[in-house]
Amino acid sequence: MDRRKVRNIIEALSRHQDPDSINVLNEVGTNSAIDEVREMTSRALVKKNVHDSLDVVISSKGKGINDLSTLVAMSTINELLALEDKTEAIRILENTVEMHSDEEVRDNARSVKALMALSC
Repeated sequence: MDRRKVRNIIEALSRHQDPDSINVLNEVGTNSAIDEVREMTSRALVKKNVHDSLDVVISSKGKGINDLSTLVAMSTINELLALEDKTEAIRILENTVEMHSDEEVRDNARSVKALMALSC
């Protein structure tokens, strides 16, 4: 499948209101072996700006801000910083810092939370 088709599919899923669209983006897009697909997917999940989509990119080990690819992690952070309404993202970051079992995930959430506080 060419990149344009993948981009269009991810964009369509990002606009879809059905909660299953988040599951598809999470299961297929964030688990892709291709950095560019994971990046587009993370950006799409942030743009949805709902609890379930933000939870994937903030609290999931190996996804979004916790991706091993710098491209994916930084792109996700930039999308979070660009959100007009950061309320839910900040709430998830706070919960992740306080309750997540993985220290690295907590540290990443703490760093992004600090950046978001500076950007407000």
